[in-house]
Amino acid sequence: MYFEKQKYEEINFLASAKFQAFTEQVASTHAQTVTTNGIKVGPAGAIWPANDATAKGILLNAVDVTHGPQPASVIVEGYIIAERLPAQPIAAAKTAMTGIKYR
Repeated sequence: MYFEKQKYEEINFLASAKFQAFTEQVASTHAQTVTTNGIKVGPAGAIWPANDATAKGILLNAVDVTHGPQPASVIVEGYIIAERLPAQPIAAAKTAMTGIKYR
């Protein structure tokens, strides 16, 4: 596992302090943002593993996957403010993530 301290701007998309998250392995193929210096980032609030019927949860924090897969917290149950997510979940993703409620 590669570790380098980075700072990322994160918007609070949680509607409640109570949520359930599990650790999942996030691969570089899940990166939605590539910075100008080539850093691949899975942003906080991204639908994991994809914004489709395979969705299992939402990334709690940004994760740098430039140097390979990294562990990350994925919210599987809780209240979310959908308007603050980097990408709006499609209907199939909302259906797949049964523990996520939207405000």
